Amino acid sequence: MEKQPNNPLHGKTLEMIVQYLVDHYGWEELGDRITIRCFNENPSIKSSLTFLRKTPWARTKVEALYIDTIERA
Repeated sequence: MEKQPNNPLHGKTLEMIVQYLVDHYGWEELGDRITIRCFNENPSIKSSLTFLRKTPWARTKVEALYIDTIERA
């Protein structure tokens, strides 16, 4: 397995990323920051993962928010 020391997403699953963001922001603020239905209407990790795996633009936004959030921490 190649090491990617400059890639903050290396070794992180989408589930880990979403759970981190929910723990950090909560569903309401996460839904304000990224306006997608799975964060605003009956949010759950499972429904969010299903949507994000099928929707590249939304996954890109979630990954960008994660990177921005961990860089500020």
